[in-house]
Amino acid sequence: MKAARFSLVILVMYVLGMMAVAIPAAAQGSPNPNIDLQCSPSSILIDVSPGSSRIGFTGCTATNPTNYAEDVQITVQSDGLGYAAPGSLTVPPLGTIDFDVTVRGDLREAEGSHQLTVTATVTAANGVANPTPVPKTVAIIVVIEQFSRLQVEAEEPFSQMRPYIDHTYVFKVDNQGNALDKFKVEVTEASMTKLDEAGFQIQLPLVSTEIMAGDPPEKVRVLVRTPKNQGWTDKYFQLEFQATSDFSCRIEGQCNSEAQQITIYVRGIYLPGFQIIPTLSMLALAAAVGFRRFEDDLVEE
Repeated sequence: MKAARFSLVILVMYVLGMMAVAIPAAAQGSPNPNIDLQCSPSSILIDVSPGSSRIGFTGCTATNPTNYAEDVQITVQSDGLGYAAPGSLTVPPLGTIDFDVTVRGDLREAEGSHQLTVTATVTAANGVANPTPVPKTVAIIVVIEQFSRLQVEAEEPFSQMRPYIDHTYVFKVDNQGNALDKFKVEVTEASMTKLDEAGFQIQLPLVSTEIMAGDPPEKVRVLVRTPKNQGWTDKYFQLEFQATSDFSCRIEGQCNSEAQQITIYVRGIYLPGFQIIPTLSMLALAAAVGFRRFEDDLVEE
């Protein structure tokens, strides 16, 4: 009889032991305060061009693998970027809480990358301070994307020229993007065709130039020779200079160009020394007035 009871006790203990093994570890809960942290995406892209939101974010999940209600502190290191995130969470036993970490770049901030870290630390479990906190950290890369932007300015928007003379026009190309860019420079095809038909000769020593964002504008020179035979009529001509961002054509999907038009006034009749004609006219007028006074004096005598 005693042997039978002993065997029954052994059998019950065996069954209970097998049931305990069969219970998932997650359902049992971790014996010590603990927290798991996951964030996605692990790379954040931010557009900082004028007009953009300059904002990016990652979504994080804090998972509590214990049977305790845990108070969790959230700490963010943003490498100089502005950010927004909850400072603390209360995660229920065997539960999860989702939260966002938002970062913001500065307007026209230089292209580059920043290291963002999000850390979760259990500060208390069931209202009792955690004596052995183990922080969990996730690293995220924040990429400030390059954008293209430029401005073109003419140093001499209007000029008056004689026929068949050489003149150099200067255009300033300013890289207003946020990284090094290469710019194609040219006189537009439509403008070049009209000037060529009118007898102009035009040369550009440069076809492209590299400019770092934030550097002073690059001066691009256009060499112009006016027509040899202008005729009797004064004429106005337009020269259109254009710069195009190489980065925009390769990466942004649409070429970003900026043009500046200048006006060239060419005199119709050229006489050597025509600049002094007004002076000679004034001298002739003065001589005529003096001669008239001399005649009046003779008459009075």
